[in-house]
Amino acid sequence: MSKGATHCGVSQSAASQHVQEVERRLGLALFDRSKRPLELTPAGKLYAEYCRDVLRREEELTLALESLKGAAGSTVRVASIYSIGLSEMSRLREEFAARYPEARLDVDYMRPEKVYDAVRNDTADLGLVSYPEPGREIAAIPWRHEEMQVALCPTHPLATRTELVPADLASQDFIGFDEDLSIRRELDRFLRAQGVEIKLILHFDNIQMIKEAVALGTGISILPARTMQTEIEQGRLVAVRLNAPGLSRPVGIVHRRRKKFNHAAQALLELLEERAKMAEAEPATILS
Repeated sequence: MSKGATHCGVSQSAASQHVQEVERRLGLALFDRSKRPLELTPAGKLYAEYCRDVLRREEELTLALESLKGAAGSTVRVASIYSIGLSEMSRLREEFAARYPEARLDVDYMRPEKVYDAVRNDTADLGLVSYPEPGREIAAIPWRHEEMQVALCPTHPLATRTELVPADLASQDFIGFDEDLSIRRELDRFLRAQGVEIKLILHFDNIQMIKEAVALGTGISILPARTMQTEIEQGRLVAVRLNAPGLSRPVGIVHRRRKKFNHAAQALLELLEERAKMAEAEPATILS
């Protein structure tokens, strides 16, 4: 009830009163209030499906009207995790604008769970996330796999190496991700499988903060190589390939199931898929 109220921009009490008014008008309870969390009654499930059908029909009407107008004025709303958006969206925005000058691309950067919420609540047409997870309401499209490399300050003793093995990381001061993030769980699983114990001294919820800490010489980390390109060009970071097959970060595109895309969203999807194919065709490079 609280999430629904927030999504609709009203107070929780106002949302509750509205539900009660609908129940009074229908003469049936929509929620079983004896259970926690609340569950829909059979009448509630029927009413919810009716509402979904109304929203789908509204979406179809909007798309039909848009097709009459053409792509002009069409907007695609994207929710992206910071590490994808900040490293790529400027280039993507330029290419999208060049191809579709009359379409509009709106991007919001947020934590992974907020990306899923935005897609689920239809405040975003597409979401860009790492370790994409499909669900009952969410469809996930695999996009690409990003090689993970060791991030080092240029003055670190390991920064002169062209390649490292997992054992080289043992007992190093390590800067990682917060425990609730998928990338943290995957890196912990990898290190355990390699029998490597690192000394975690700091952890953050985003790659940008980790890169800054590494650049200051606080410790080392393991990050997607493509997210470090700017700092490497600036001479603030060194990235060294880790000889450990299979260590990569999957990135995907998520959207609401049965979502009907407008012209701009469909065009962006095609552009993203095209860029992914181009990246696969490029030869692998060591960024150090």
